[in-house]
Amino acid sequence: MAKAIQTSGTDCDHASDKSSIDPIRRRLLHAGIVTTIGLLPGSLHAESDDPKRMMRPQVGDFLIHAQGDHEGAVIQASDVKLGEAQLIAWAVDPATKLPRDGSRLNQVLLLRLDPSTLGPEAKKHAADGLVAFSAICTHAQCTVTGWINDRQVLHCPCHQSEYDPRQNAKVVSGPAPRALAALPLKIANGKPEVAGGFIGKVGMNQPMM
Repeated sequence: MAKAIQTSGTDCDHASDKSSIDPIRRRLLHAGIVTTIGLLPGSLHAESDDPKRMMRPQVGDFLIHAQGDHEGAVIQASDVKLGEAQLIAWAVDPATKLPRDGSRLNQVLLLRLDPSTLGPEAKKHAADGLVAFSAICTHAQCTVTGWINDRQVLHCPCHQSEYDPRQNAKVVSGPAPRALAALPLKIANGKPEVAGGFIGKVGMNQPMM
C-alpha cells in the first residue's frame, strides 16, 4: 500500500527510467529539473540582484508565509500546528519589511513537534516545539514539501529523500547526502524569530554539470 504524504507546495518531478539515459544526458536532465523547479509559479519567487534580499535569514528576522492563502503574512507561533505539514517560509527584516526572497536557497521550512521527542541537537535550536530548517534538499535542491505524519519525517517529492526533524533533520532514507541546515529560533511577541544563521550547508555540495 502506498504511504500517504502531505505536501505543502508544488515542487515535484516524476522519476525517469535512468537505465535508458546515458550519464551526460542524465546530468543535463537533472540540471534542467533544478532550473525548472526555480521557475515554477506559485511556489517560488524570481531571483533578485538586491543584496539584502539575497541574504540568508538574519538574527532578528521574522518569518512570512511563502505560499498559499496567507502568502506574505508574518507567521505567528500559533499558526504552526502540532502534527501538521511544514510551512514554507521566507525570512523578513522586521525593520524594512524586506523579505529575503532573492534566492530560492533562502527558503525555510517550519513545523511544530512534541518537545519531548526532540533529540539534543534539535532541542538546542527549537523554540516551544517549533523547529526550522533549510527547505532545500541537499540532493538536487528541490523544495522539501512532503510530510509523512505517521513516521514524523520530512519528504522530498523529487527523489524521495527523507529527513527526521526530531534528530536535527538527519537523512533517514533516499539519496540526500546530509542533513538539512538547521535554523535556530526563539519566540518574540508570539512570533518565531530567527536566533542564528543556518547551521550547516544549504543545498547541494556542488552545482550539477
